[in-house]
Amino acid sequence: MSETKQLKNNETKKLSTSKTKTLPKETTKKLTQSKTRAKKIKHSYQVKDAENALLLKLKDGDVVIEMYPDAAPNHVARIKELVRSGFYNGLKFHRVIDGFMAQTGCPYGNGTGGSGKKLKAEFNRIPHQRGTVSMARSMLPDSADSQFFICFADCPWLNGQYTVWGEVTSGMEYVDMIKKGNGANGEVSNPDEIISLSVIADI
Repeated sequence: MSETKQLKNNETKKLSTSKTKTLPKETTKKLTQSKTRAKKIKHSYQVKDAENALLLKLKDGDVVIEMYPDAAPNHVARIKELVRSGFYNGLKFHRVIDGFMAQTGCPYGNGTGGSGKKLKAEFNRIPHQRGTVSMARSMLPDSADSQFFICFADCPWLNGQYTVWGEVTSGMEYVDMIKKGNGANGEVSNPDEIISLSVIADI
């Protein structure tokens, strides 16, 4: 049996550098996850319809939102369009009221902006409960754009007044950890952000 050859110092140095570091970013991204692995991850969320489900990544963990295309088809279609364009990635939870809701979706981070496309209201009979995802709007019914909120608790006074388009089906404990606001009307200083928002079918 031959003895194992000991490497010299200059040889061990050569082994320390990974070859993938010199590859273009596009190539290294492809190396990080196989199709089989991606499929396993997608199925691990156990959603009814991956095309109408979102993965919301927050600082404390992953949140799954299942959408209601039958109850709010235009809102769901628009949300998916914005999600797929990367619109929500990095946006702040600018208005968060403990025991009520966490609101996000403003590109300016202060509640004054949107994507530039107003949506006709699709008020429905789905109640505002803990985990409900609903559209924010102004006093005008048909003014919803990109901003939405997630309810921390049941909010029956909102029923029929705002378009409900989804529900948190897992990870609500991470929504609870979103930084709360101390300012007027729930304004948050140094607010938490959406790390990323994806359609689960695309993962």
